[in-house]
Amino acid sequence: MPLKTFKGGVHPKDKKELSEGAQIVRLEAKGELTYLMNQHIGAPAKPIVNVGDRVLLGQTIAEAGGFVSASVSASVSGVVKSIGPKVTRSGDEAIAITVENDNEYEAVEGFGEPRDYDKMSKEDIRAAIKAAGIVGMGGAGFPTAVKCTVKDDSKIEYVICNGAECEPYITCDYRLMLERPEDAVLGMKIVLKLFENASGVFGIENNKPLGIESLRKATEGSERMSVLPLKKKYPQGGERMLISAVTGRKINSKMLPADAGCVVLNYSTLIAIAEAVTKNIPLVRRVVTVTGEAIKTPSNFDVPIGISSKELIEAAGGFTEDPEKLIFGGPMMGAAVYSDDLPITKDSSCILALSKDETAGLEPSECIRCGKCLYACPEHLMPIRLKNSADAGDYKDFEAAHGLECIGCGCCTYVCPAKRRLSQTITMAKRYVLAEKKKGAAK
Repeated sequence: MPLKTFKGGVHPKDKKELSEGAQIVRLEAKGELTYLMNQHIGAPAKPIVNVGDRVLLGQTIAEAGGFVSASVSASVSGVVKSIGPKVTRSGDEAIAITVENDNEYEAVEGFGEPRDYDKMSKEDIRAAIKAAGIVGMGGAGFPTAVKCTVKDDSKIEYVICNGAECEPYITCDYRLMLERPEDAVLGMKIVLKLFENASGVFGIENNKPLGIESLRKATEGSERMSVLPLKKKYPQGGERMLISAVTGRKINSKMLPADAGCVVLNYSTLIAIAEAVTKNIPLVRRVVTVTGEAIKTPSNFDVPIGISSKELIEAAGGFTEDPEKLIFGGPMMGAAVYSDDLPITKDSSCILALSKDETAGLEPSECIRCGKCLYACPEHLMPIRLKNSADAGDYKDFEAAHGLECIGCGCCTYVCPAKRRLSQTITMAKRYVLAEKKKGAAK
């Protein structure tokens, strides 16, 4: 029987061999920690501490700024040094709380205390997830409490764990599959308690046979959980692609996964849910891959949120050469950054340092009208038309060609023999159109 997948997509070299054998190493912060208020989709969090306050490990230092938002908790104990604007990895400014680590790790009362989720109501579980400030940890950063709150729990038929990790280079979820499968299964059990009619499916690409085997052992005997091998293809881990591959159902930009009877959660997110609900531990740490040919020892680190990326790079042995490009995330959907000294956020899955050899031959030239971008697009759009419309400032045509359905996966740019910046231009145009629509709605 053929492996489950979707139509379209590309097959980049995954480069996971650089770090997939590196066991997760726990790393503590040496210097200050910086907590951005916008490390999630939605309204920024609002600081509830003041400069000079001493905060404790696990203490809420910023509360959610709205329904679609997430609180922020301290990942160390220490003194609040500053609260104010900081330049983020995108180059924009955001409010941040800076804490000077006192290395005592004194925790807030109740931190780590065990709880029996079987004795908790649905409302209790959702409240624990919200209080923990959990967001999607695969890169999207959507608040998990919102995802787990739907109009009708009984209409959800699938809780899908996104274990595809289809972006090249990244291996943090894979290592967690090998080292902490029971915790992810526990997280799935907790979420399934919210949706009594749902089945739990762990969707894992078939380039991770050890991960598949590990989860199969961990789910053995469960009637409501299964492991589904998926064909290795990018962007298999995209929410729409994953739902299509697992269920055969389709959604678009005007729909939510719940409209297709699905809730989709990243593998690391399930572990965070398990810790929040059963141990009263908010999202204060995550696993980050540090990799690329320009990294001396590609590694996977368990780090506190707010630690500087510079400390992770140093722990991985530093650079073998000045990287030609430094990226937060993977090479397909990640963001190129201007500095190696930026705070790790809840959605930081990878620090990728590319060498000159890895970026060679990427200079764009004129379109040769080959049509490869059309066949690669998993949303079945016309990328070259969208780019031309965006370049001309013709946003009506951009919308007419369904530009708002673009998921920014980068498949079009990847296959383009002329190396044209298709995905980047389309993404910028989409942001502009959505911003204009938001302005119009506010009038």
